[in-house]
Amino acid sequence: MEARLTAGQDHETTALKGLLKQADQTLTDQAGDPIAWPAALAGDKGYRAEWIDECLAQLEIKPVIPSKANEDPTNRLVPFDRDLYRRRSIIEQLIGWLKENRRIFSRFEKTAVNYLGMLKAAFIQRYLRLMCR
Repeated sequence: MEARLTAGQDHETTALKGLLKQADQTLTDQAGDPIAWPAALAGDKGYRAEWIDECLAQLEIKPVIPSKANEDPTNRLVPFDRDLYRRRSIIEQLIGWLKENRRIFSRFEKTAVNYLGMLKAAFIQRYLRLMCR
């Protein structure tokens, strides 16, 4: 699992390039061949920017981000895939589940290391519960 924390006043997109670069290095075997790579990356309208489309296109990842209301969708680098975007609900449900975990949602842990540790522990607990059904 790869995660990156940003300052509260920063937008999540500030960590996108670094996260993708780090994933590019960690998703390879010892010979440098890719083990797994995302075919698409979905995001909400907050992630709609030309530089994000270009960055993802260079990495051969299809951007699945809707156009903003003040933007012409025909001028996009890649057409918007509505059916693929609907699958984002899986992630939205995961975020909803995380918000139910009060310790994570209200960020009782004040240091980044401890917070990421609690976040990873919550994911492991969730995974184990799903696997042991």
